[in-house]
Amino acid sequence: MPDGPRAGQPPATVLMAFGLQHTTPEPLPGGRAHRCGDTVLAPVRDRPKALWLAGTMHALDVPDLRIARPQRARDGRWIVAGWVARRYIDGAPEHRHDEIMLAALKLAHALTGLPRPKHLAARTDPDGIADRVAWGEAEVPVDEAKGGRWFEVLAVARRPVGLPDQVVPGDLFGAVLFDGDAPPGIVDFDPFYRPAEWGAAVAAVDAVAWGDAAPDFLQRWSHLPEWPQLLLRAVLFRLAGNALSLRATAASLDGLRAAAAAVSEIL
Repeated sequence: MPDGPRAGQPPATVLMAFGLQHTTPEPLPGGRAHRCGDTVLAPVRDRPKALWLAGTMHALDVPDLRIARPQRARDGRWIVAGWVARRYIDGAPEHRHDEIMLAALKLAHALTGLPRPKHLAARTDPDGIADRVAWGEAEVPVDEAKGGRWFEVLAVARRPVGLPDQVVPGDLFGAVLFDGDAPPGIVDFDPFYRPAEWGAAVAAVDAVAWGDAAPDFLQRWSHLPEWPQLLLRAVLFRLAGNALSLRATAASLDGLRAAAAAVSEIL
């Protein structure tokens, strides 16, 4: 989904707190984050998530992935006046879907064993609600004009998934950076508590919906366990999220219709 509103330039007090007072902030694409030398400053939209992500990514070590490690302020804080800092890594989002899928699986493997983040239970944002709706844990009307018809058609195909839940990245679309032959870079991810391969299923649905991947891309990963049911939960998640989002567009729904049709062929 598109980024939120643009943020202003980080104030001088924030630059000082992170030891960046001698740098000139340069806005990055999207207008929210700013590059300050080898550091990126970004405004915080969800404080509990930002704190969890900072502590988790700071300690994360994933082979063949570049991690944009969070950086503490001089006094040890992760967040200062609503801003967080992370290491700058080169690259830009690209439609390298197989590599994004592998990144999702590697990241999930590295997150195995972490306890469920406490902030997940309190989520009331569209994606937090859509996740519970997709897995049949909550009932919220899904507007027919914004994807509800496909949701109703597909939801009846849900079957139990016999895989353990764990922390997984649920939204890597546009958050993986590529720089030639360098390993993919991870700058951010939205944590969920679902089966390990579910994050890859979301990435696959996103690739077909919004990344110009052909529908048969979904079949390429059919060796993953419970793949049809995980794809189903992923497309239901996106359909419900689209219906609940104030930023949904006709183009985003068109892409989801294509992904839903592709998933229906696999069930």
